[in-house]
Amino acid sequence: MTAPAGGTPAGQAWLTAANVVRWRRYGEGGQELRPGTKSHRGGSKVYVIGTYAGVAHEQLTTIGRGRHTGTYITTDMSTRNLHTFRAVPVHSPTVLRLCEEAGAGGCWMSRQDAEELAALLGRLSVGYRTTSWAGPHPTPCRCHECLTLSPA
Repeated sequence: MTAPAGGTPAGQAWLTAANVVRWRRYGEGGQELRPGTKSHRGGSKVYVIGTYAGVAHEQLTTIGRGRHTGTYITTDMSTRNLHTFRAVPVHSPTVLRLCEEAGAGGCWMSRQDAEELAALLGRLSVGYRTTSWAGPHPTPCRCHECLTLSPA
């Protein structure tokens, strides 16, 4: 595995990382809450390795530790189920191998590109979470927005 000319050294890549929301709204009108997602536990760290063009980044391809097995898996997930996007250097051989196997274009980003993507996805994820459900929040609500707005 080698980096492109002028890129990061072999064995390291810059990717956009995010965390899975602890609780997500689910069901009719978003009145139910579920922890994490079907594939990942709430709070799990995932790496974004690809976005779908033409869908306004609503779906992302990610690599992260699976909910049931604990091994790294590659999944497609909704941007609204992720938060705290940030650029990180990745040294894990497993993550780099899965990224290469997926053939995703985000595997060899520069730090600046990863930071720009993280900022964009951070803004979009908030919008997707607020517009996904037309109904009011359940009471009490533990979704990501309600948890981040509540006083600690």
